[in-house]
Amino acid sequence: QVHLVESGGGLVQAGGSLRLSCAASGSIFGINTMAWYRQATGKQRELVASITSGEKTFYLDFVKGRFTISRDNAKNMVYLQMNSLQPEDTAVYYCYVQAQQYYSGNYVTRWGQGTQVTVSS
Repeated sequence: QVHLVESGGGLVQAGGSLRLSCAASGSIFGINTMAWYRQATGKQRELVASITSGEKTFYLDFVKGRFTISRDNAKNMVYLQMNSLQPEDTAVYYCYVQAQQYYSGNYVTRWGQGTQVTVSS
C-alpha cells in the first residue's frame, strides 16, 4: 500500500505565501511523477504543477513565476511553495503520486486527502 499525507494549507491574505508538503509512505520502490492539483468550488480539478523523477517540471500558466514544485526523493516528499497568492488560488489542493511498489513492481497512483488553501482579498 502507498499512502499520502498532506499538510500546509490555511488562510492567507492576498500577496502572502504558503508551503504545502506531501509525504508518501508504504511499500514504495520508487516514485515517478509527483504533482499538485487543485479544485475550486464548482470547478473541475486542474493540474497546478508536476515534477518527474528527472526533475522536469510543469506549471499551470496562471501560477508560473509564483509557485515552485520540488521533491525530496530520500524522504519521498513533494512540496509546493506558493508565493504572491491571489484570491483566485483559493481551492482544495491535492497531492498526486505515481509510485512503483516493492515485490510486485506494479505502478500505482495515489491522491492525498486534500488541504484547503484560502486567499482573502
